[in-house]
Amino acid sequence: MALNIGSVLILDGVGQNCEEILAQNGIYSTNMVKITEEELLRTVSVYDALVVRSATQVTKEVLDAGKELKVVARAGAGVDNIDVAAAADKGICVINAPGANAVSACELTCGLIMSITRRIVPAVTALREGRWERSLCTGTEVNDRTLAIIGLGRVGREVGMRMHAFGMKIIGYDPFVSMQQCESFHCTKMELDEIWPLADYITLHTPLIESTRNFINADVFKRCKKGVKIINVARGGLINEQDLLDALNSGQVSGAAIDVFEQEPPTDPLTWEIIRHPAVLATPHLGASTKEAQSRVGQEIAEQLVNLAKPGTYSTPLAEVTNIFKK
Repeated sequence: MALNIGSVLILDGVGQNCEEILAQNGIYSTNMVKITEEELLRTVSVYDALVVRSATQVTKEVLDAGKELKVVARAGAGVDNIDVAAAADKGICVINAPGANAVSACELTCGLIMSITRRIVPAVTALREGRWERSLCTGTEVNDRTLAIIGLGRVGREVGMRMHAFGMKIIGYDPFVSMQQCESFHCTKMELDEIWPLADYITLHTPLIESTRNFINADVFKRCKKGVKIINVARGGLINEQDLLDALNSGQVSGAAIDVFEQEPPTDPLTWEIIRHPAVLATPHLGASTKEAQSRVGQEIAEQLVNLAKPGTYSTPLAEVTNIFKK
């Protein structure tokens, strides 16, 4: 079934190649990097499809205002900024590009693991300020340490392969991945209760859904090794921020690298206390911020939209979050 997609509104700085591919196939698009909610509500009504990254919140109000909307496309993996249920109720298809960011998110994760382990940021900061503080910036090796990967999808698997090459012992949890699959990327599958006491590092690679919201909390920290390190390049909201701050202050968590926050940009004083904590390395949601990832997501989303309008044009499979075309 072909959809009548003649116009697309592209937001949040999605790669220019998205616009180019659509144009090559006779689909008009408007590219707006920044837009207020009020402007979006006024503008979206005349478009057949909407493309966003993580910044724009596609609420029920936006969907209601999109009188002609047939598709909402997330140029990336997570769709927690889209009201998927409301879209499905209105017959609007929600698609994403789940694998396009995987390598970039993985590489940032690995870089953060090494940075907090070797205390690179404090060392750079001290030296820039004219202080030669080698003894205060002594780190540890990751070799022979245990890395727990929570969520063994595309990003988690890439992290496992790379950090195994650093000599880390890889354990992980994912209800949808078998033990045999785990072996292919050097990971031993375990249940969560088995993982917490063993992990020197915990890295999160799960979506933000009701069952995962705040699932890293005080109870989990109590069951971990004292001095565990935690990395989150997945989604804000997976870690209870107050519990993380308490664990950092007590030393139960000796370091954290956080790239994502429940509110972005952050305004909550609690979040800023975590960001400014001396044991925290915080970055402004950079997991997918590479030229390569942005090119891939732009291409995958554009090709999916073209295929919906002109079935069979590209080999790119449809990554549908709703079930409108799966029925």
